Amino acid sequence: MLIHTLKSLLAAVGAGLLLTAAAPVRAADPGIGDNTITLGMSAPFSGPNGAYGKEMREGALAYFAHINGVGGVNGKKVELVSLDDGYEIEKTVANTRKLLEENKVFALMAYYGSSPTTEAMKLFSEAKTPLLGTISGAGSLRSPVNRYMFHLRASYADETEAIVNHLVGLGITNIAVFYQNDGFGKSGKDGVTAALARHKLKPVAEGTVERNSLQAETAVAQIAKSNPQAVIMVTLYKPTAEFIRQMRKAGQMPQFSTLSPIGADLLVGEMGAKDAHGVGISQVMPYPWNDTVPVVKEYHKALQAFAKHNRYSYYGLEGFINAKLVAEAMRKAGRDLSREKLVNILETTPFDLGGYKINYSPTSHNGSRFVDLTVLGRDGRVLR
Repeated sequence: MLIHTLKSLLAAVGAGLLLTAAAPVRAADPGIGDNTITLGMSAPFSGPNGAYGKEMREGALAYFAHINGVGGVNGKKVELVSLDDGYEIEKTVANTRKLLEENKVFALMAYYGSSPTTEAMKLFSEAKTPLLGTISGAGSLRSPVNRYMFHLRASYADETEAIVNHLVGLGITNIAVFYQNDGFGKSGKDGVTAALARHKLKPVAEGTVERNSLQAETAVAQIAKSNPQAVIMVTLYKPTAEFIRQMRKAGQMPQFSTLSPIGADLLVGEMGAKDAHGVGISQVMPYPWNDTVPVVKEYHKALQAFAKHNRYSYYGLEGFINAKLVAEAMRKAGRDLSREKLVNILETTPFDLGGYKINYSPTSHNGSRFVDLTVLGRDGRVLR
């Protein structure tokens, strides 16, 4: 009897071991610890465009400090590893590889720049690691849809269409374009050209500047010859400021308009309020100083608590909203978090982040088409 009982017990134990071997517990994706979730970010924190990345990172960290202070995401604290790429393609690629292979991040967020992100996309797509939010509206990053790339902001086509429609509505038809000679600038230039074509118009002149360069002399000479009524500038704040200065020295006083990547506060800081007065800027985030919008009010409170100042900005708010989107999506994905669950949640769940709404689908990862037109006032403030 005892022998029979032992045989039965051993058989039962063996069956249990076989069952366990047949149904192994799924290993957690990288970046998910017992008490933490680690995210990665690559952006410029140094060089001519370092201010952009710093503002964006500060906004993101302000949100994560807030959410961690109230228990984190499903009981886990969120950590952000942020690496400086100086707005250089090679550094962005190297940073992405490091974040994926050495830092073992769960997901990526808040990348900066069209061309750098395009090259990095090859790495994070192969690793099946989602990237949520990048400072780029380039069409090349949006079509065809990449399963692991989710856009927070409107496209450059959305921004340029709003600018062109506004200018043409004012009777301005002689419009030139000044653009950065890379993926960012070319995408914006294509948007201007397409928007003008819908009005049976085309740019009266074009001029370019290289990435991280201030050499605008050739562009000024080319554009000034056409005596444009307006110039749409698809450039960042330093070359934009230099271009405007040189155009005015050449006796040209068109309406200058530019896109959201400029950073209104950075342009004013570079030019001074007097010289920046009148420049039009399209924006893809809510007005950062209007705390009647719930997410802007949250941003104000979190930034003051985290950074101990109230220097609000569009880039800071975008970093804050980007972090909130990541946290909300991870929360909705549940405690058994995985990269694929995160992707599925993003593609099937609408997000209201406090007055800023995001809606993805399997066939479109363009979360928003929100565009607001603003102008710089005499005192350097952004006016709507």
